[in-house]
Amino acid sequence: MTETATQNLPGRLVLVVGPSGAGKDMLIDGARQALRDDPQFVFPRREITRPPGGAGEDYISVSEATFNARRESGTYAFAWHAHGLNYGIGRAIEAALGDGKTVIVNVSRSLLPMLRQRYPRHQIVALTVPRAILRDRLRARGRESDAEIEERLNRAAAFTVEGKDVIKLTNDSAKLTLIVKFIEILRST
Repeated sequence: MTETATQNLPGRLVLVVGPSGAGKDMLIDGARQALRDDPQFVFPRREITRPPGGAGEDYISVSEATFNARRESGTYAFAWHAHGLNYGIGRAIEAALGDGKTVIVNVSRSLLPMLRQRYPRHQIVALTVPRAILRDRLRARGRESDAEIEERLNRAAAFTVEGKDVIKLTNDSAKLTLIVKFIEILRST
């Protein structure tokens, strides 16, 4: 589908953004479970060049070669590289958007300028978390050194998401409360 064609899709793309460890996967998984019987909501799985079985997100593991071939063939609506990994969102989201559905995806904040242009019917949910809590979560994951964690914390503090299309949620309350707030956002038009 061309960029012009995506401008006319009647559905809404909900872009969930925030630093690693902010709770994006928890938020999306909670909403997916609560809305599992409502066909209006679509939660596509990301394809990631990460080995299978990683904790957290339910993703599709692909090799670098497969990812590159799929990107070259136009399989992805959009793709990006972050933290040494490649991520792709399948073009099937455009069919769902064309059917007027609400599609919810976890994306890199760096993609927002392009996605705002390509998909005018969008909503950005920016998830934040206090620095001390974020540090503890990143340490608990065990994926990065203390120096890498501090780099992520500094990047998270420096990268803010602003605009009329942004709803901010802070992950400093009970998990269920946050999921309920997110579902209310998804159900609003």
